[in-house]
Amino acid sequence: MTYVDAEIASQPDCWRQAAALAATSTTALPAAGERVAVVGCGTSWFIAMAYAGLRERAGHGETDAFQASEFPTGRHYDRILAISRSGTTTEITDLLAAVADPTRSTVLVGDPASPAAHLAGHVVALPFADERSVVQTRFATSVLALLRAHLGADVAAIAADAEVTVRAPLPINPALVDQVTFLGRGWTVGLAHEAALKCREAAGFWSEAYPAMDYRHGPIAVAGPHRMVWAFGEIPDHLADDVAATGAAFVHSRTNGVYAILDRWAAGRQPLDPMADLILAQRFAVALADSRGLDPDNPRHLTRSVVLA
Repeated sequence: MTYVDAEIASQPDCWRQAAALAATSTTALPAAGERVAVVGCGTSWFIAMAYAGLRERAGHGETDAFQASEFPTGRHYDRILAISRSGTTTEITDLLAAVADPTRSTVLVGDPASPAAHLAGHVVALPFADERSVVQTRFATSVLALLRAHLGADVAAIAADAEVTVRAPLPINPALVDQVTFLGRGWTVGLAHEAALKCREAAGFWSEAYPAMDYRHGPIAVAGPHRMVWAFGEIPDHLADDVAATGAAFVHSRTNGVYAILDRWAAGRQPLDPMADLILAQRFAVALADSRGLDPDNPRHLTRSVVLA
C-alpha cells in the first residue's frame, strides 16, 4: 500500500479530530462579520475556494479566496487565513511576512514548527493530518472539515459519509477512460478543481474542472466516448442528458445509476456530502496512477513543497 492510499483511508478519523480542534481554536479562526481573505497554493488554494463559498453562503461575512502570489495587497481584510501543509511554501511565507499587523493573520498548517507558523499571528496546527506523500489528500480535507465545523456543520455526519466512500467501489474503471472533467457549483467548484488536480498530479492524466453552469459554454466540446464528466453537489437541469448525448459517461452521486451503491435517497436519507464524494475522486486518481504504472506518492516534476530561491 502506498502512503497516499493509507492517508486517503484515514480521512474519516482525521475529520473528527479536526472538528474537535475547531472547538478549541475559535479565537484563531474568522469571527462572524469579519472580512476574510483565504490564501493557499495548489490544493490549498482550491480548499480556500470551497471555504470562501461556504462561509459566504452561511452568512458569516465577505470571504475571498486567492492564490497566495496573486493576493491583492492594496485591499483591506480583517483577517488573512493562510493554508499550508508544510508551512514552507515561499508564496505563503512571503505573504505572511508582509502582513503589517500579524494579529490579523492565521495559518492552518501541518507542522507547528514551520516558518509559516512563526510568521503568523495565530496558528492552528493539524499534525495528525500531515502526510508523507507528495500528493495531498487528508490534510486539505481535514482543514476543510475544521473550517466547516467552525461554521456549524455536522462533521460527524460528514465523516460517516466518508466511511462509505473510503470503501465503496469506484464508479468507473479508470482503464476505460482517457479524459475526465470535474464540475461543481458554489463551494463545490473548489472541490472540482481539487479532484482534477489529483488526476494530473498522481497520474499525469488529462483532467479539467469548471463551474457546472459554464460547462456547456465551450468545455463540453471535449466530451465523447471513453471520456467522463464527474459532478459534485447540485447540478443544472438537463446537464446529465447533455453529457449523455456526447457519448461521455456522467458520474454524479445524486442522479444516476453509476453510484447506485451509494444512493441513500431510497432509505430516506440525504445524499453523500460532496467532501466525502471527493474521496472517491482521490481514489480514482490513485487507481489511474496504478493503471499507468506510476508511483502516486512521488509524481514526476513535483516536490512536497515549493521553496523558491
